[in-house]
Amino acid sequence: MAIKKSELYSSLWASCDELRGGMDASQYKDYVLVMLFIKYISDKYADVPFAPITVPKGSSFTDMVALKGKPTIGDDINKKIIAPIAKANNLTGTIDVADFNNSDKLGSGKDMVQKLSNLIAIFENPELDFSKNKIEGDDILGDAYEYLMKHFATESGKSKGQFYTPAEVSRIMAKVIGISPENSKSETTVYDPTCGSGSLLLKVAYESEKSISLYGQEMDVATAALARMNMILHNYPTAEIKQGNTLANPLFLNDNSSLRTFDYVVANPPFSYKSWSNGVDAVNDQHRRFQDYGIPPKKNGDYAFLLHLVRSLKDGGKGAIIMPHGVLFRGSSEAVIREKLIRKGYIKGIIGLPPNLFYGTGIPACIIILDKQNINRKSIFIIDASKGFMKDGNKNRLREQDIHKIVDIFNNQIEIEGYSAIVPFSKIEENEFNLNIPRYIDNQKAEDIQDIEAHLLGDIPNFDIDALNTYWEVYPTLKNELFSRSKRKNYSKLKISEDKIREKIFSNPDFIAYNKKVNKVFSNWKNKSTEILKNIDKGIRPKKLIHELGEDLLAHFKGLNLIDKYDVYQYLLTYWVETMQDDIYDIAEDGWKAGNEIEWDEKKKDFEGRLIPQKLIIERYFPKEQKALEEPESTLEEYKSQLEEIAEEYGGEEGLLSEVTSDSGKISKSSVLKRIKELEEEKREEYPLLAADASGKKKSDEELMQEETDELSILKKYSEIQDKIDLFNKKIKKLNEELSEKVRKKYQELKIEEIKDIVVEEKWMTRLYNDIQEEMRRISQKLTQRIRELSERYETPLPVLNKEVNELEKKVFSHLRKMGFKWN
Repeated sequence: MAIKKSELYSSLWASCDELRGGMDASQYKDYVLVMLFIKYISDKYADVPFAPITVPKGSSFTDMVALKGKPTIGDDINKKIIAPIAKANNLTGTIDVADFNNSDKLGSGKDMVQKLSNLIAIFENPELDFSKNKIEGDDILGDAYEYLMKHFATESGKSKGQFYTPAEVSRIMAKVIGISPENSKSETTVYDPTCGSGSLLLKVAYESEKSISLYGQEMDVATAALARMNMILHNYPTAEIKQGNTLANPLFLNDNSSLRTFDYVVANPPFSYKSWSNGVDAVNDQHRRFQDYGIPPKKNGDYAFLLHLVRSLKDGGKGAIIMPHGVLFRGSSEAVIREKLIRKGYIKGIIGLPPNLFYGTGIPACIIILDKQNINRKSIFIIDASKGFMKDGNKNRLREQDIHKIVDIFNNQIEIEGYSAIVPFSKIEENEFNLNIPRYIDNQKAEDIQDIEAHLLGDIPNFDIDALNTYWEVYPTLKNELFSRSKRKNYSKLKISEDKIREKIFSNPDFIAYNKKVNKVFSNWKNKSTEILKNIDKGIRPKKLIHELGEDLLAHFKGLNLIDKYDVYQYLLTYWVETMQDDIYDIAEDGWKAGNEIEWDEKKKDFEGRLIPQKLIIERYFPKEQKALEEPESTLEEYKSQLEEIAEEYGGEEGLLSEVTSDSGKISKSSVLKRIKELEEEKREEYPLLAADASGKKKSDEELMQEETDELSILKKYSEIQDKIDLFNKKIKKLNEELSEKVRKKYQELKIEEIKDIVVEEKWMTRLYNDIQEEMRRISQKLTQRIRELSERYETPLPVLNKEVNELEKKVFSHLRKMGFKWN
């Protein structure tokens, strides 16, 4: 059975727990990723002739497993496993950066042996078989590496997470620089002068869909090693990653020592790097990076990196760089450089990003897109995407809809008020070449103006009603159903009471017609996509599939007012990450027969379908059995509720049930029975005369119990209800076991066509349909709330309020006088 992506990620992340305590995330990532690397190359290339990576005899992951429990495990991993692999593949300085015999980080003696043995055991899991995890076009292991890098960056803290550029930002950069399968070939070159762990380079390579040439330089030794491993794990073993200071000592040079140029250049350099000039002779720079523009400030390296990028581009080359917003508007030498870059036509566009996206800083940043191909341009395209994001822990994160919208708008140069604009050089020149985004795009939400006249005289201002014009365009008759003209010009009255607003909206013919239109659009997409999805089988490329489904969904919802096509797209991509992705990967590995399989859930002590949840099987095939469970379950809940009421009424320290209530507030059946027995014995001992009547005839137990105390009565009642609960629990358990057995057998009996129907239509499409219905409810609720807000705001004019206040004031003063209070 193929391991699911989500399971793979969680298994790998669990390995990090084995190392926590002795070091922080920025250090233990080196150990975990080296272990991942060795496991991967062992599974993929051990004993494979002419493999791109050599795994020497005695140095595979299997050989590492044999070291578990040995006192010399740390030293043996270094010398017997890592060193031979590094030597055989020219990876010295890459996979040997982590010392597995470091007692300061891993502990000493038995502590180290146990820690490393446990770490190996996690990767020893048979489900982590990387020889079978790569579906064509979908690098699962590479994605897992990226997942780990993100989490390491999150935990590494402000000063140590800069080795990683958020994948969402990397994807935008890769998509806006213009690389594509059509314009890329093996000779196409991509360069990142501050490559970190290499994720940005790989995102560009992914967009090309071809084997292109990747080059990167990174100053930090350990991070450069991560980048080399990352390239191998992503099937780019020939990528050149060099270690060194890019500004002081660029290592990608031509034979004549001039700076090498590339087709595409991308970068996320350290923001406002203060030591950029160390080792750099900016005045006499042999690489001519500054001679046409000027020298950046000595204590701020933003433009030094930007000019290095410009110089590293071929004529006709394209690039993108992440910069702090300051580069757009700072003065002095930076203003001179900025003006010259603009006049040369190298800046194609600017994309303003949300704050707090990056690891290591919370300040907002922007992407500057460079283009040496069309240098006769007379404008710059600017996007302000600062409002589109979601919270993710203590950081912000771009959603799929944000990424797609940015890329669509930029690549098609679409102007949207408050979001994007084509800014001519003439306007930029008027602003003295200041590129601060708010100068050209106003993304501020319109102020909700309070109308003084409406507060004084009542009614709703027409400008507030007209501001809802996007709704009136879709529901043209609704406006007149809700509002009528006021006696005063520019004002209107609400025709109905506030509690009828929602009802009026939902019953409006235009509202109903629009909902039907949206449902029809979804139905058209659903029918087309259902056919596609039912025809997928082993070997399907999941990433290609979701891309096609997503693009088609956007195309279907294009042009619809009110509902945002990118919101609909986000529902699909969210569900993809949550569920569909794992399902599709299962089908890609094993075909639709995966729908016949069940998996045991150790936590729930129950099984679940690999593709199909039990719930869907029961709804489709066993509705009668499910209904037979509903009545006893309902009765059981009633009895439980009765117990809770008794416990609440008679519990507590002084309550009648105090003797049977534990310190944690729980009442056990055994404690109740024990207390009942105690009270009955006390009754017989303390009141013997009650045991016989006047004639000396002994009373029966039944007669005695009729005279029981209040406590005994409550306990008896409590015990009776507990017995009923036990009875119904047994009944329900038996029914569940019978149903569970039927469900288990049904999974095995399902035919492929049945599996397809359940998974595609009842699982996937039903979820997406419900999401869109929820979006429609959200849109209508927003309109309802706004109309109610306006009505409440101006419902009671100020003179009426003053009159009410005066009347209440008179009543208060009258009461105070009667109580004897006096005042001047």
